[in-house]
Amino acid sequence: MRAARRPGAYVCGIDAAMDVVGGKWKGLILWALDERTYRFGELRRQVPGVTEKVLTSHLREMEEDGIVHREVHAEVPPRVEYSLTPLGVSLNKALEPLGAWGREHILPEPPAA
Repeated sequence: MRAARRPGAYVCGIDAAMDVVGGKWKGLILWALDERTYRFGELRRQVPGVTEKVLTSHLREMEEDGIVHREVHAEVPPRVEYSLTPLGVSLNKALEPLGAWGREHILPEPPAA
């Protein structure tokens, strides 16, 4: 985790978890990376509306937190791929009930046929 995060700095576990996944885009990035490994441009297309700057910033933060793995392949031009670490996979599993709640209570029901 980033140096600013230290044990005892949080009120509860939710506080600590939200510090890692908080913001508009991190949950969507986690969800996309749960499917497979992506190159930067592919990942950007999977998260519509995110800017290149914000995606880069969030990926760096998530890498520092040990959630995302960044692999640079020594090619010309360099190829960079992003995937979830085991910690990121476990975080996605922890977020599954939250996604289910959102689908059940927030998303509109499909129109009747």
